[in-house]
Amino acid sequence: MSASPPTAAPVPRHSHLKDLDYSVVQQCMHCGMCLPTCPTYDATKLERNSPRGRIALMRSIAEGQLEATKTFADEMYFCLGCLACMTACPAGVNYAELFEHARAEAEASGVLRSPKRNLIRRFTIGWLFMNLSRLRLVGRLLWLWQALGLQTLVRKCGVLKLLPARLREMEAMTPTVQSKLSHQLIAPVTPADGQRKFRVAMLTGCAQDLIFSDVNRDTVEVLARNGCEVVTPPAQSCCGSLHAHNGEWTLAQQLARRSIDQFPPEQFDAIITNAGGCGSHLKHYAKLLADDPVYEKRAHEWDAKVKDIHEWLAQISITPPKAAAPAQAVTYHESCHLCHGQKVTTQPRALLKSIPGVKLVELPEANWCCGSAGIYNITQPEMADQLLRRKVGHIKATGAQVVATGNPGCLLQVQNGCAREGMAVRVAHPVTLLAEAYRAADRN
Repeated sequence: MSASPPTAAPVPRHSHLKDLDYSVVQQCMHCGMCLPTCPTYDATKLERNSPRGRIALMRSIAEGQLEATKTFADEMYFCLGCLACMTACPAGVNYAELFEHARAEAEASGVLRSPKRNLIRRFTIGWLFMNLSRLRLVGRLLWLWQALGLQTLVRKCGVLKLLPARLREMEAMTPTVQSKLSHQLIAPVTPADGQRKFRVAMLTGCAQDLIFSDVNRDTVEVLARNGCEVVTPPAQSCCGSLHAHNGEWTLAQQLARRSIDQFPPEQFDAIITNAGGCGSHLKHYAKLLADDPVYEKRAHEWDAKVKDIHEWLAQISITPPKAAAPAQAVTYHESCHLCHGQKVTTQPRALLKSIPGVKLVELPEANWCCGSAGIYNITQPEMADQLLRRKVGHIKATGAQVVATGNPGCLLQVQNGCAREGMAVRVAHPVTLLAEAYRAADRN
């Protein structure tokens, strides 16, 4: 009788937390300095909803004491990922890295899988945002829906009342798509006004391209006015921020390689982003591609070249607008990933102060999350709404006519919050206010 062939041992599942450098996992001292800065802990006062509590869960998995469960995964997605804890942490814990690996662990474990969730993620993260021509097509269809008045008609006829409350809330948050996208507003190469001092690349983004293509145009205009030749390829890729923040590590790596190939860092003085959330991710391609023999070295150069628009304009010392614009009180809401992730805090304020007629009014809790946090306002609407109401209350208290903020998610979230309260407040990117001031000077 022949012996049965030996059964192959099961291949162990890759664990993002167990395979992560343990020094990153064990760095937390459990001092609690992060607790007052964490919006979810502030709201619930539950230890598991704090950075310290979440890191304890991550560490238990890394040490093999705990397996990823649905409770663990739900907790990782209840976290905003605002990174305020990193600003407060005296030990320099890299919560951003832990957070992304924890969500990747949750996805790899499969504990959150369901037919509905799988379908949504495959359509959005796995298909729509992997090729921006598809996203642009969806954007064109949405623009047509809005331009023909169909959205207004549906809202007025009362048919939306038949939908579940959550779907009605999401429909009300639908952004207005621009009539022209970035590639229709911006030339592939925009020459510098006068002598060329720098050659930079411009990243037009995903949601930024559909909803705030005018901000991209303003960004290129401001760069050109300050001695930059700006290269803006019409067909770009997603930076991968959405994928990395939602546990899709492999897809994020694919998109990082694609970006590096499209914008070879050695060819530019800087690679410009005007979206705070994207910029925080874009500056960490070296971590994402750490084991890639082809891209790792180039990723380090990429990270060094990526600059937020406020950061770059401060670095090159802009020419301030000359004409005095009508006086306006402006308050500044800090994008979480711009201030906590990129540590860009003084530069946007300096830019706003350089604009004639602007009176900068400091916003209470300016660096407290508004609840947008990528797609958090979709996946965690109750907490997001609580944070938004808090933010809008502070904005109202300033009496400002304009709210400036440097991230598309924040722009939309604050716009929706102010509109819901009936506040006649304009919400704009700081670079748009600067571009408008330059144009006003040209007219005078």
